[in-house]
Amino acid sequence: MRFALPFLASASSPKPVSGLEQRSRLMEYDQPLVWVVVLLMLFGMVMVYSASIALPDSPKYASYKNYHFLMRQAGFIALSLLCGFFAFRVKVETWQRLAPYLFVATLALLLLVLVPGIGKGVNGAKRWLSFKVFNLQPSELMKLFAVLYAADYTVRKQQVMHKLTKGFLPMAVAIGFVGLLLLLEPDLGAFGVIVCIAMGILFLGGINGIWFGGIGAILVGIFSLVIILSPWRRERIFAYLNPWDEENALGKAYQLSHSLIAFGRGELFGVGLGGSVEKLHYLPEAHTDFLLAVIGEELGFAGVLVVVVLFYWIVKRAFEIGRQAIAIDRTFAGLAAKGIGIWIGVQAFINMGVNLGLLPTKGLTLPLMSYGGSGVMINCIGLAILLRIDYENRILMRGGHL
Repeated sequence: MRFALPFLASASSPKPVSGLEQRSRLMEYDQPLVWVVVLLMLFGMVMVYSASIALPDSPKYASYKNYHFLMRQAGFIALSLLCGFFAFRVKVETWQRLAPYLFVATLALLLLVLVPGIGKGVNGAKRWLSFKVFNLQPSELMKLFAVLYAADYTVRKQQVMHKLTKGFLPMAVAIGFVGLLLLLEPDLGAFGVIVCIAMGILFLGGINGIWFGGIGAILVGIFSLVIILSPWRRERIFAYLNPWDEENALGKAYQLSHSLIAFGRGELFGVGLGGSVEKLHYLPEAHTDFLLAVIGEELGFAGVLVVVVLFYWIVKRAFEIGRQAIAIDRTFAGLAAKGIGIWIGVQAFINMGVNLGLLPTKGLTLPLMSYGGSGVMINCIGLAILLRIDYENRILMRGGHL
C-alpha cells in the first residue's frame, strides 16, 4: 500500500502537470538576499528617523515636522521596491542589449546637471536634476549603468582584452569622460566608485595584469593630482590627518571630529535608540552621509557590526551568483553580478571609512540606508538585477528555459 499511494495519487490527477506549471516550480528566488536588503532598508529608515527627529528645531528646517524625513524615506523605499519588482521582470539579455544606450543616456543627464538653470545645487555642488516632486541624481544612475556597460563591453571585446589600444583604451576614454563630468559637479566620491567598478570588471574580464597594475598606479596619481590642485580638497586632507587640532576641529574636520565623538560615546552597546546627542545639531548631515555615526552612538559597536556583516553578506552573495553564472557560460550576467557586488561593497566601505576617520570626508551615502530617493531606488534596481541573474541561473541549472 505504501508504494501504491504515489501511483494512485497520480492516477487520480485530473491532468498531467503542464510545462508551464513545471517551469513555475523552478521560479524560485533568493529569499535570504531579499530579506537582507529589506532589513537594511527598514533599519535605515528607523535610523533616519532617529537622526532627523530634532532637525525641525533649527531655522533651516523650521517648517518641517519631526516625521518629515521618516515619511519621505518610507515613500522612497516603497517606490524603490516597486521599481525593483519591475526591474526583476526584465531579462538579463535585455539589460545587456540596453546597456550602451543607458550609459549614453546617463551621460546626457550628467551634462544637463551642469547646464545653468537646469542643474540643482546643494552646499556648493550641482549634482541633481529637479523634477518638482523629486530630485534625480544622475551620478547614482551612472554607478549602475557603468556596471552594465563595463560588463557588456568586456563580453564584446573578450578577444582583444589583452591588447591595450583595442581592449582597454576605449573603455578608459568613456570612463574618463564620465570622470570629467563628475569632477565638474564636483563629485570625486562617485567618480572613485565608478572607477573601482570599471577597473574591477575589466580585471575580472581578463585584462593584462601588468597593464592593470600600471593603470592603477596612474589612477592613483590622477586622484592625487586632483587633490593637490584643489585647495579645499587639500585642506580637507590635512584636516583629516589631524582632526583634533583646534582649527581643524572647528573647520574642515568638524564633521569628522563629531562623528568620532559619536562612536566614542556609543562604546560597546550604545546609549540606546534615540539617545544620540551628536544628532542634536552637532553632527551635520547625520541622516545622510553620517548615518553610521548615529548608529554607532545609539547602538554601539554591536549595531555597527551588524551593518558591516549584512553588507559583507550581500557582497559575498553577489560574487557567488556571478561565479555560478560564469560557470554556465553566462559571462555578461556573471560580470554584472560581480560588478554590483563591487559597487555596493566599495561605496559601503568608503562611507564607513569616512565615518570612522579611516578615509577623508566624501559625500557618499551608505547604500540602502541613508536618506535619499535616488540612491535607495538605484540600489534596489541594481540588487533586483542581481536577483534576476540568480533566478535565471537556477532555471538554467535545472534544465529549464528562459
